[in-house]
Amino acid sequence: VNIFAKSEFDISDSTTLRTLVMFNNRESTSRAAPEPLFFGPDAGAGAILDNLVWPADHPTNPFGIELGPDTFVFTGRRPIEAGPRIFDQSVDTWYVSGGFDGQFHAGDSTIYWDATAIWSENKAEQQKQGAFNALNIAIALGPADVCNATPGCVPFNWIGPGAMTQEMLDFVTFIQKDISNQDLFDLSFNLTGEFGGFSAGPIGWAAGIEHREENGYFTPDSVVSKGFTAGVPASPTRGGFEADELYAEFIVPLWRGGDNSLLDFSAAVRYSDYDLFSSETITDFGLTFAPNDQVVFRTSLSEGFRAPHIGELFNTGSRFDAGINDPCSNAAPEDQANCQALGVPAGYVAPNPQTSVTTGGNPNLSPETSDTFTAGFTWDVAAADNWDGVDSLLFEANYYDIEIDNAIQPPDAQDLLDQCVDTLDPFFCDNITRTVNGTVTRVDGILQNIGGIETSGYDWKVELVTAERGYGQFRFQWMNTHLSDYVEKTQGPNGIIAVDRAGTELGSPERGFVENKSTLNIDWMKDAWSARLSLRYIDEIEEQCGGLLPDFGLTNLCTNDPDTNTLSSSLWTDVQVSWAPDIGDGGWRFTLGVDNLFDEDIPICYSCDLNSFDGTLYPIPGQFWYLRTTFEIE
Repeated sequence: VNIFAKSEFDISDSTTLRTLVMFNNRESTSRAAPEPLFFGPDAGAGAILDNLVWPADHPTNPFGIELGPDTFVFTGRRPIEAGPRIFDQSVDTWYVSGGFDGQFHAGDSTIYWDATAIWSENKAEQQKQGAFNALNIAIALGPADVCNATPGCVPFNWIGPGAMTQEMLDFVTFIQKDISNQDLFDLSFNLTGEFGGFSAGPIGWAAGIEHREENGYFTPDSVVSKGFTAGVPASPTRGGFEADELYAEFIVPLWRGGDNSLLDFSAAVRYSDYDLFSSETITDFGLTFAPNDQVVFRTSLSEGFRAPHIGELFNTGSRFDAGINDPCSNAAPEDQANCQALGVPAGYVAPNPQTSVTTGGNPNLSPETSDTFTAGFTWDVAAADNWDGVDSLLFEANYYDIEIDNAIQPPDAQDLLDQCVDTLDPFFCDNITRTVNGTVTRVDGILQNIGGIETSGYDWKVELVTAERGYGQFRFQWMNTHLSDYVEKTQGPNGIIAVDRAGTELGSPERGFVENKSTLNIDWMKDAWSARLSLRYIDEIEEQCGGLLPDFGLTNLCTNDPDTNTLSSSLWTDVQVSWAPDIGDGGWRFTLGVDNLFDEDIPICYSCDLNSFDGTLYPIPGQFWYLRTTFEIE
């Protein structure tokens, strides 16, 4: 549900009052596989399940001996009897702004001004069905007298398919309820105008000041915050910051000629002062050259600044289970000595390809800074006006080169583990927790300022619009992007370690760096009717998958060799049809569409732990039909 209201009222000939109110409510549901249960000291599931004791006389214990930290190391099961995890989200977003704008004269110049106040709040509530209570599992698998004295307790049986009855599940599962909230308060004042009587034209300028306050909190379910969950742990957190910023911008016309030719220079400076960080000043310079009214060349050199947001600063910690290949599992000959030095016994095989990775905010983070160079051109082909059946033809291309220092992101868990085994350096190994049996139970991956990121690439677009005919009008848009490189630089014990991620998939959490993407949109318009055909192409990418899949001796699912897998290139077809009838004073539009018309399969990603595909790159599997109605009051 989205409700939007906007009003303007002229207080005088030179001053206008503006208000804007928006409310959005999103209700959504998503699913995941049943929550896995891991037991034993090598499980890394948390103190309760890692130290679980299953008495020999328990009614569901078929072994006749007590199972605990001294008698077994690891076991696990995904309880399909409980059904999938179902996540229901309800998100309310409010946005309210009010302000004034107007103008006044200063000499021969007219200066425009605006003052605005903004308040916004985003509140999200999530319910997760299918969550397991580790404390209740320990009670239901523990001594009979403790279970009998606990209301609702039924001795738990997890051996064999269908072993869990509904009565058992009622005691060991719960509905997890989490709440998060973020709010924003912003005040700004801006001035714009022109000055000077230069031969090429007046200098345009803008200046302004802004004050911003951001606050937020996260409250997990009480079972989770107490550490009783068998799933991903989380802790309550809250925090906020304030910022004051000033800016000034100029556009200087350097030259004007015939046929609308021009040369402009632009410059901007911005000063930011945060209560949590030191102040920062950044600049931006650009040139625009148009030899005629068809072609425009542009280039810019700019600095960037991004302060960490509330979650990056104050998130108190969480955990996810990632598919990680332990080099000490079936260790290669060159790794065996280092693995033994880490306490891993000879012949060790990892019992679980999933490893707990801790994540969380870091109040010691510094802002990111960047340097960006861009260059590009636009060519509006005037000759196309004389071509039969063509209304316009446009070419556009852009190049970018970006270098980010102090980039904020977690270290890659696989890289930490690999470097630890390769170097035995505490710089890496202090982030790895192994049990006495050699099993990795945790990799620490809290957010940090890594060395930096360097990336470059280019994009281009071709747009052709046909002339109107009796059958209507067509518009063809072909948009392409190419990622040349994406180099992550992290600090190592002996200097910077650089890794080019272009063309790869990291998997957990999902991050794909596709080298080539392409989209072709074909639009048709006639009177109240319109339609669009979209073709979306994503190039192939490669993931590391060695050691992530159990070796059953049947087949190797990694496509290239035992260590890598290629996610094949993909092409999706989307279609939609719209009708905008002339009814009353408002504007109605009815749209019927389908995404993934031919039901193309999503490439399987073995390193992507949730749903086996990268949701940041690919659409939800299957066809998606929709019917949308919009109404605009004029």
